[in-house]
Formats: sequence, C-alpha cells, structure tokens
Amino acid sequence: MDWFVADDYSLGRLLFKEGLAVLYLVAFVCAVRQFRPLIGADGMLPVPRFVRGSSFRRHPSLFQWHYSDRYFAALGWTGAALAAVTAAGLTDRLPLAATMLVWLTMWLLYLSIVNVGQLWYGFGWESLLLEAGFLAVFLGNADTAPPLLILLAVRWLLFRLEFGAGLIKIRGDRCWRDLTCLYYHHETQPMPGPLSWYFHHLPRPLHRVEAAGNHFTQLVVPFGLFAPQPVAGIAASVMIVTQLWLVVSGNFSWLNWATIVLAVSVLPDAALGTVLPVPHGADTTPGPFVVAVLAATALVLVLSYWPARNLFAHRQLMNASFNPWHLANTYGAFGHVTRLRYEVVVEGTSAEVVTADTRWQPYEFRGKPGDVHRRPRQFAPYHLRLDWLMWFAAISPDYARSWFVPFVERLLRGDAATLKLLRHNPFVHAPPTFVRARLFRYRFTTPRERTESGAWWSREEVGEFLQPVSLRWP
Repeated sequence: MDWFVADDYSLGRLLFKEGLAVLYLVAFVCAVRQFRPLIGADGMLPVPRFVRGSSFRRHPSLFQWHYSDRYFAALGWTGAALAAVTAAGLTDRLPLAATMLVWLTMWLLYLSIVNVGQLWYGFGWESLLLEAGFLAVFLGNADTAPPLLILLAVRWLLFRLEFGAGLIKIRGDRCWRDLTCLYYHHETQPMPGPLSWYFHHLPRPLHRVEAAGNHFTQLVVPFGLFAPQPVAGIAASVMIVTQLWLVVSGNFSWLNWATIVLAVSVLPDAALGTVLPVPHGADTTPGPFVVAVLAATALVLVLSYWPARNLFAHRQLMNASFNPWHLANTYGAFGHVTRLRYEVVVEGTSAEVVTADTRWQPYEFRGKPGDVHRRPRQFAPYHLRLDWLMWFAAISPDYARSWFVPFVERLLRGDAATLKLLRHNPFVHAPPTFVRARLFRYRFTTPRERTESGAWWSREEVGEFLQPVSLRWP
C-alpha cells in the first residue's frame, strides 16, 4: 500500500505527537488549577447553570450528564496523566487500538471542558488543540507506518492556521497594509513578555520588516507546504523560525508552540535525522486502521468546506468553529491592532467609609501589567485565563459584563480559590470592606525613563471602571 504510507516522516510524526501531548498536558493542568473560581459550581460562570440552558447537541460534553467540582478535577487529572504518559513515549508502544483510544480519550476530555468553558475558553488555540488532537488519533503507533493522508490533513490545518491569520490581517487593520502595526503591537498585546519592552524599542524600519515578514510567512509560505521536498520542509522551517520570534516577544498561550508542533510534522526524516535519531521504519498497515484513516480523511474533507469558504468570504470570521466538535475550524488573530494600552486596576480598602482620603491597595495579577516597576513575565504556554479577559475588559466593559461583578464579589468574600488566581492579595487577614476598579492608560517607558526610574511602564488614570462596592450595602 505505497499510496497510504509516508515513509520519510517517522520522526516528524513522533515529534508531532509527543509535542502535542506536552501541550495537552499544559492545557489540562491549566484547566484543573483554574476551573473552580472560573467555571466551578461556585464559580463566576458556573458549569451547572450553563448546562441547564444548553444541550449535548449544541455543546457536546461529559458534563452535560453530571457535574461536580470533584468530577471535573478527576477528569482533568485523568487527561493530564494520559498526556504525561504519551509525552514520555509510552503510549506509542501500546497496541494500535490502545494508542488510538488514549488519544481519543484526551480529545474527548478536553472537548468536554472547552464546550462548557464559556468565555474563559473562547480562544482559537482551544479549537486548534482539539483539531490537531483529533488528527493525532489516526496517526498510528510505533509499529504502524505514518499514514500519508493524515499527515496531509495536518498540513491542511497548518495552511488554514497561517493563511487565515494572514488574510485577517491584510483585510483588517490598515496598519498591516502600511506595515506600521508593529509600532504598537509589542506594547499593546494582551500579555507582554520579559523581552517585549526591548522589541517595542526596536528601530521603526525593523518593525516594518517584521510586518512584511509576517505577510510573507502567512500569505506566501503556506502554499509551499504542499510542494515536493525540500520546498515543503523549507516552508515549515520558515514558519518555525517566525513562531519562535513570536514566542520570545510575547505570551500567546500554546498558540505558537502548537504551530511549531504542526510544522515539525512537515520536516522529512532526511532533515531531522541530521540532529536526531530516526525511529526504526515501520511498515504495518492493518486493514481496520486503513479504513479508520480513510473515514477520518473523508470527514475532514467534508467539514473543510466551511473554513475554506470562510477564507475567501468578504466578512472573514476569526477563530470560529463551524461544528460543536471543533473540527476543521478557522483561525486568525490581530485583525485589528490597538494603538493604546488600557489596564483595569482592581483595588480594595478596609475602611468602613469611603472618603477622598481612603487608602486603597491594589491587587496584583500574575501576568497582566499592574505595578509599573514589575517586569512582564513569561507564562506561555501556560494560559492565565483571568488575565487575558482583563485585557479584553480594559478594551470594552462589555467583555466583562457577565463575570467582572462576580469576580469582585469573590474578592469581597475573600474567596480562596479566586485569590489563587492572583499574584498578590493585600488583604491577608480579612477581606476588604470595599473594592473598586480604575482604568489606566499604560505605555512602555522610554529608555531614558527606564534608566532614571527603573520602571517598565508609565501610566496615567483615565477614569472609573467600577465604583466602590461592598457586601454591606442593603
């Protein structure tokens, strides 16, 4: 069955699967560590309330039939354990049916979480992990030959990921067309990293080169993925280098790493074998496995109609799923780049009465800017869901309409699970009597300001985001 086998991609397949398993591990650990205050039974957007208004057909999830925080934690840790075992290479040594079952279980468990996660899970990389994870089910184990059709489906996913993102940009904000978006992006991106200050202060001509390089990588290079080698491998390598540039310049959860993992699958053994040992070639192709691969490929082809049509639509959707199983999605980011950075600063006080002289103490978040002297941290591929939504809230209060007041209520109660999401709680001994939120304009300091003050940020107050509130109100 020469048509079925991709002989020269054994190592690429292995690295893709083990890299994807690492991302699954990160995703499950993120879910377990953050779910209680976000979507738990007493969370800001509780799952039990959500499933009462939904159905399995619209939001397929194991939690449609039963939910408890203990049950969620059990399923989350099960997924993390399976991902850890898979990342260690043990799953690949199991019989083929068992290997496929492990991958299918991880996909089903994470799908169950995403489909009840609501706003907290409304990010493109959630669907990306699920779509790639579904394809991984049909990549076989160490004893089976790499299936060509599934590897081509992985390339098709990578193509849509990059080309869709490129189209969103070139059709969107004018600054992408005049190559000036990077004048702002490093400063205004959702979660700056430790090197973002330095990237922001690169010479403007280099920022224009960054933007032009992005267009080349996302609008031209993806077509090379379907060319013969070495062109396909070169195209994938360009994408990997570009994604590593994004990794060091900001925090985008596991989006960049997932793209890298997808691109690695395109590299042939001849290239990877120069730095890594190539696994012993396997040529087993069981009949039922061939049937499963053909069925999965047919499903991908059918479902690809909607994202393919979206690529050329006048109003291209960004990060959308066309089915509740998150298969064959559309991707893209930063169709619009914000020019100014706004931050919501949440503060509390122990005063019995709020006056003009009341002393307010700020809550510090783990990732988003707060203290101007605190250097941005590197968290990706770990995903700080609350911090990300705080960035959206600063852009428009509508993003926070459903969860911000419940968040403040939990601060007023001194809720332990919610406080674990934060870096610093200024009220260790007793909850505050009042909490408020103010909106600030943040910008990176200039090199001179940085030298003189030691601050990474400069800020000025814009206005009130939430007036002082208290649980003591009648």
